[in-house]
Amino acid sequence: KCVQDYNCSVEFVRSTFLVQEWEIPDGNGSTKETLRLDLVERSCDKYKGADVLVFNTGHWWTHEKTSEGKGYYQEGSHVYGELNVVEAFRKAMTTWARWIEANVDPSKTDVFFRGYSVSHFSGGEWYAGGKCDSDTEPLKDEKDLSPSLYPPIMGMLEDVIKWMKSPVYYLNVTIMSDFRKDGHPSIYRKPNMTDEERRTTLRFQDCSHWCLPGVPDTWNELLYAQLLMKHYQKQHKQQQQQIGS
Repeated sequence: KCVQDYNCSVEFVRSTFLVQEWEIPDGNGSTKETLRLDLVERSCDKYKGADVLVFNTGHWWTHEKTSEGKGYYQEGSHVYGELNVVEAFRKAMTTWARWIEANVDPSKTDVFFRGYSVSHFSGGEWYAGGKCDSDTEPLKDEKDLSPSLYPPIMGMLEDVIKWMKSPVYYLNVTIMSDFRKDGHPSIYRKPNMTDEERRTTLRFQDCSHWCLPGVPDTWNELLYAQLLMKHYQKQHKQQQQQIGS
């Protein structure tokens, strides 16, 4: 989308893992899917030259969505017989970090990583009858937050960001988003549903994505604040240099 008044273009690139989804022969004349932990995703060239980059991944890095780690993760020609999802995530984020450092000029591009936002399924996961349609108010007490609030992969991400030479601004939205268990589409994913769609949404509620307007607008406010702060810091530095000269 191009906002002409500000000469600003906003582009959304969907990449659930930030590394490449791949296919290899399976020995039976067909192919099987793997995930290349050593290659960033194919759209990466679009990132070069951008003024602001905002990355995110997390919800797809689960045991269930990665074939339980069996024969799924690949580096070079080697396919791991079995690999823990946390270790696979570390390898993938290291690949991403190295690409950022080799291809993104920090003097021209600000890089952000938006952290993990928890889901709010009650009574099971999305595929097992999990629900959230009865949640109509935000949580008010921190003791009511999700017990598994911070998945191990986010700690791994923070470690990767810490050793990077290129600055990456971490937008940690996890706790603030967890208070808003009322902010998911639940059974209201689309208007004017058919009877079959209504039955489906009752069985499979969406307690992971967020309504708009809603919680993601607050994430944007954090991003705007960081951008403004960097702008004023740059102005101040230029003024100090002018005074010194």
